[in-house]
Amino acid sequence: MLSNFAICELLGIQYPIIQGGMAWLGTAELVSAVSNAGGLGVIGSGDAPTDWLKEQIRQTRQRTNKPFAVNIMMMSPFIKDNLQLILDEHVDIVTFGGGNPGIYIPGLKEAGVKTMPVVSSVALARRLERLGVAAIIAEGMESGGHVGETTTMALIPQIASNIQVPVIAAGGIADGCGLVAALALGAQGVQMGTRFICSDECIAHPKFKEHIVQAQDRATVVTGQSTGHPVRCLENKLTRQFMAREKAGASKEELEELGRGKMSQGLIQGNIEEGSLMAGQIAGLIKDIKPVKAIIQEIMAQAEEVIDAMHRFQPKE
Repeated sequence: MLSNFAICELLGIQYPIIQGGMAWLGTAELVSAVSNAGGLGVIGSGDAPTDWLKEQIRQTRQRTNKPFAVNIMMMSPFIKDNLQLILDEHVDIVTFGGGNPGIYIPGLKEAGVKTMPVVSSVALARRLERLGVAAIIAEGMESGGHVGETTTMALIPQIASNIQVPVIAAGGIADGCGLVAALALGAQGVQMGTRFICSDECIAHPKFKEHIVQAQDRATVVTGQSTGHPVRCLENKLTRQFMAREKAGASKEELEELGRGKMSQGLIQGNIEEGSLMAGQIAGLIKDIKPVKAIIQEIMAQAEEVIDAMHRFQPKE
């Protein structure tokens, strides 16, 4: 039942589940596992150079013959070279994050590339739809990494009622109940990042994965409000330093210097206190680490159970 959605047909996938385009963690290992399990894996290019992205695309193709995407971060210094690589490598699907990709949409559409930008407002969703995007990823402030100001619950129905292309819900989703809720709000599918961090195939450091498993409902905080690029992470020594310096009036340059290199320290090296641990508010719901295939199958089974239960308890006329 839950595979009969326009987004599944559009992307050539079995289930309406998209992996978030996570910098450092969206590598061939995780991407191919998600795609092989029936979802859409997404290479997270972050601010990585073009040679790295080329190798990831080719490694992913060695591991899967299923559709996958590349995420382009608008703040990357390699954005133009990476987009040219996507055309040269005949990647069919691109997601965008961290800004307005409007100037790139028409050219990619003309080349036959399906684009799915991450947005946090109705206005940007409508503007990008006019430019020819294939779908919109509407992301609420519950998500990990760069965040907007509107919750997923409020954002999804407003965007879905204002555009015609499929909407994918992101932010605060990690199980079948979240998938059903997103569908009820008008989405065609969901994008998840934090849940896939806690998978066997993700290259995140075991200490980071375990930190998510041990997280409670209030484990994350948002820093960087003063820079114009707020980021949600698990609270630790680094986030407390960041917030203290922001409160003291530190400049954008000082704050950027404090955060430099901290993602790899936290996500890959496992420096739990001094590294950046980007994760969403849903971290408190995640209690285990398992293979990607098991995660997706569990989500789909739970979603079907929820829908069946809703049908059974419909009020009688």
